[in-house]
Amino acid sequence: MATPLYTIPLNAIDGADTSLDTYAGKVLLIVNVASKCGLTPQYEGLEKLYQGYRDQGLEVLGFPANDFAGQEPGSNAEIQEFCRTNFSVDFPMFAKIAVTGDETHPLYRELTAATPATHVKGDEFREKLTGYGMTPNPEPGILWNFEKFVVSRGGEVVARFSPDTAPDDARIVEAIETELAKG
Repeated sequence: MATPLYTIPLNAIDGADTSLDTYAGKVLLIVNVASKCGLTPQYEGLEKLYQGYRDQGLEVLGFPANDFAGQEPGSNAEIQEFCRTNFSVDFPMFAKIAVTGDETHPLYRELTAATPATHVKGDEFREKLTGYGMTPNPEPGILWNFEKFVVSRGGEVVARFSPDTAPDDARIVEAIETELAKG
C-alpha cells in the first residue's frame, strides 16, 4: 500500500507530471527553497549531501516557494537556471508551490501534519525573524525558506529541521544516515 506522500500529484520543475512514488524506497530530504533568501547558500550544502549520499539511496528534493517575503519571484525556468548556474544543483527540483497559507500544497499539508514541530527548535530563528519585522508562522506551519523534512524509505516523515539548521549539521546527517542504514 502506498504511503499518502507517494500519491500526491506533483510537477517537476520542467512541468512534467510526477509524484514521490518515483522515489519509493529512497530516503528523502524535502526542502522548500528560495533564490533570494539569506539562507540560499544552503543550496551548496544540499548538493553536497546529495552527491555524498545519493549512491546509498538519498534523494534531496527542492520545492521552490515564494511564500516568505517574495524571495522566490522567478519562473520555474529561471529558478532552475539560477540553481544550476550558481550552485551546480543536480538534485531534483520541482515546480514552484505554496508551503503556507490557504493555498498550501497537499504535500506540505501532509508533511506538517506528520511532524507538527521541528526536531531542532526554531525558536532562535523565530526571534530573528520577529526582530526583522516578520511575523513567523506558528507551529505546525512552515517557519521560513529551507525548512527540511527527512522521509524514510517507506515514506514516513521521521524528522523535521528548522530553516537555519545547515544541511551538514550533525543532526541532519545522523537522521539521514540512520534511515539509509535501514536499507
